[in-house]
Amino acid sequence: MITYGRLFIGGSWVEPSDPQLLDIASPHDRTVLGRAAQARPADVDRAVSAARESFEAGAWRLTPPAERIARLRQFNALREESAERIAHLISQETGSAGWFTRAGQAGLTRQANAYLKAAEDFAWEETLASSAPASPLRSMVRREPVGVVAAVIPWNSPFSSATSKVIPALLAGNSVVLKVSPENSLSMGFLAELLERAGLPEGVISVLPADRETSEYLVSHREVDKIAFTGSTRAGRRIASLAGEQLKRVSLELGGKSAAIILPDADIEKAVAGVKFGSLLNNGESCIAQTRILAPRDRYEEVVTGLKELVESLKVGDPSDPDTFIGPMIRPDQQQRVRDYIRLGIEEGARLVTGGPQVPAGLERGNYVTPTVFADVDNSLRIAQEEIFGPVLVVIAYDDEDDAVRIANDSQYGLSGGVWSADEERALAVARRVRTGTVAVNGASVGFDGPFGGFKASGVGREFGAVGLGTYTEYKTITL
Repeated sequence: MITYGRLFIGGSWVEPSDPQLLDIASPHDRTVLGRAAQARPADVDRAVSAARESFEAGAWRLTPPAERIARLRQFNALREESAERIAHLISQETGSAGWFTRAGQAGLTRQANAYLKAAEDFAWEETLASSAPASPLRSMVRREPVGVVAAVIPWNSPFSSATSKVIPALLAGNSVVLKVSPENSLSMGFLAELLERAGLPEGVISVLPADRETSEYLVSHREVDKIAFTGSTRAGRRIASLAGEQLKRVSLELGGKSAAIILPDADIEKAVAGVKFGSLLNNGESCIAQTRILAPRDRYEEVVTGLKELVESLKVGDPSDPDTFIGPMIRPDQQQRVRDYIRLGIEEGARLVTGGPQVPAGLERGNYVTPTVFADVDNSLRIAQEEIFGPVLVVIAYDDEDDAVRIANDSQYGLSGGVWSADEERALAVARRVRTGTVAVNGASVGFDGPFGGFKASGVGREFGAVGLGTYTEYKTITL
């Protein structure tokens, strides 16, 4: 039993304003994994006050970038040393299969290294030559930290979401209040321990598990200068409205309903195998999951059959079992949500190829759903338009490339996507026409040097690399 009875505020473990601890339940069998304190508005006030005081005092803000980089490199090394423990904690509390959480540790290293390299090469201060040759004026352009950052993250991939915000915000010299989901209290408690060991100045970082009401209190706080949020589009709209009222800086990484376009010349076997990871990663609880599979009409049944065989071959069960590919949903209400969408798909008239709303046999104690594939789906159906956030795939037929692009773009979302083709140039031509923030060709993984984020209702702003680092800075121009 893991217990975090105190909150990590400003670099120290302090007593919470509410002494009642929250039980953290296992998605696998709903037993109690641990207990943790939860932040309330009074704790937010303490954390924001500590962040503001540290920022104005300049203990971290005025530290040279090279020293900030060295300290964050030390933190990343501490995280790497604890990779196995982190993967285990995340699997326990989220239900993510062990293969996914272990593979994610290498991704965290690549993500951090991309930010560190970007910080080393970043133009923290540069002098611009005048556009008028005879003018004596020069402009010095500086990149300075925004101030106090409220970073708010979801439950589905906690370490990745946390470090994608905390690392660049700290590299830029900001003070940070990280608000995490109650479900992640254990893994994020351990993140706080690592941040404590990294030795940041007092007040610079806080980690607060808290409910939605407390989260709204944080993002509305007058002493917060920037909000960095990952989560649902609905919540993102609310945060954007709150930020607009106070003219806070805001970056939003929101939902997705991404399309995987399988072109007629694609190797269907390879494309279907790629769907295994591109569409069903993290139990389908992933914003970048490519859950709309677009197949050419003359190869449609070939794709449907391949997906049926793939999904039925995947083991669903205990996330600690090395043979498990798909674990449980994180909470009973999320399990119910996914099952309701499967029922809706049947009611809408889609063909149920495999799966269904029933709970997998023998797994009734946990938050499990049966991985499901629907065929004969029109893109106007709700199961094709709404983010289900579970292992549910819809297969949509198209007539030609123009039709495929039209269907892919016929969505309020624009976060991710994929194109499969034997001809890379042909795939690139299609990828350029799809209105999403990232597109993977033939199953390529997401890179961390380039920017990541969404078009349309999938967000505002970008993360990763130099672009992601820049979102935590303000421009200052000094004329000489």
